[in-house]
Amino acid sequence: MTKIAIAGSGAMGSRFGYMLQSVGNDVVLLDNWAEHVQAINTNGLTVVEAGHEPVQVRIPAALPTDIKEVQDVIILFTKSMQLVDMLQAIKPLIGAKTKVVCLLNGLGHPETIEQYLPKENIFVGITLWTAGLTGPGAITLTGSGNVELQNVDPDGKESAQALVALLSAAGLNAQYSSDVLFSIWRKACVNGTLNSLCALLDCNIAQLGQTPQAQQLLRSIVAEFSAVAATEAVELDIPTTIAHISKMFAPEQAGGHYPSMHQDLVQHHRLTEVDYLNGYVARKGAEKHIATPVNQLITELIHAKEALLIK
Repeated sequence: MTKIAIAGSGAMGSRFGYMLQSVGNDVVLLDNWAEHVQAINTNGLTVVEAGHEPVQVRIPAALPTDIKEVQDVIILFTKSMQLVDMLQAIKPLIGAKTKVVCLLNGLGHPETIEQYLPKENIFVGITLWTAGLTGPGAITLTGSGNVELQNVDPDGKESAQALVALLSAAGLNAQYSSDVLFSIWRKACVNGTLNSLCALLDCNIAQLGQTPQAQQLLRSIVAEFSAVAATEAVELDIPTTIAHISKMFAPEQAGGHYPSMHQDLVQHHRLTEVDYLNGYVARKGAEKHIATPVNQLITELIHAKEALLIK
């Protein structure tokens, strides 16, 4: 039985924990939201799947500092700005053979994680699964998704493939990727356009797509992402990336969806992950002497909106 800790058990972390436990893994959900942890331990995790009756699933939950047992696998699902605090909190859980899987949105996380553990223990990826958190201890599951995963250490392919098998056995549709950095950058580009613009304009994805300015906005943002990605040996073709993002404007894709940054900032008045999306591009651009005025402006506008809305 594989011992798995989910570090950051909001909607997505809880979904992964639920699916991994359902096939017999020994899972614990870790989260800093005490009310959420308490609700799961008291009532079980309430899981609502489209077209099904809600189910209460018994699954252990704890604050990150409350457990000390070394884990076989730790899956990181915190918000980007909480990553360092989480890594500090879970140090006792990381043994010599613990595999740490980072599925966070945004850019620059592997460098942060490498300050806490050796490259051979680190695996990075992206996921297209979605989930919603409806209250303490309650999640909704819609649609299907997948996971792409790769080793950080060049010699770690076998270990990464073992993790892919572990995730796929739980129905998480994992694949090994030999170029996960491209996927991470492309997803960051999707988030750096749709998330940031929908949060600033207070609209959903379809409404953004209907504005006459949408294509020019995408072009300006994506061009800067592409220039900075190239310095990290990632080739983001501008027209292809714009076409990939534009597909999501369709109602049958993600058109009716309010992206997570809109949910965080506009709906719930919480801090955003902009510093790991547009802000990362602006920061790295400055380091590499690449002009990124559009991403710099978007970052400052999001921070200004945070200052207005978060009291």
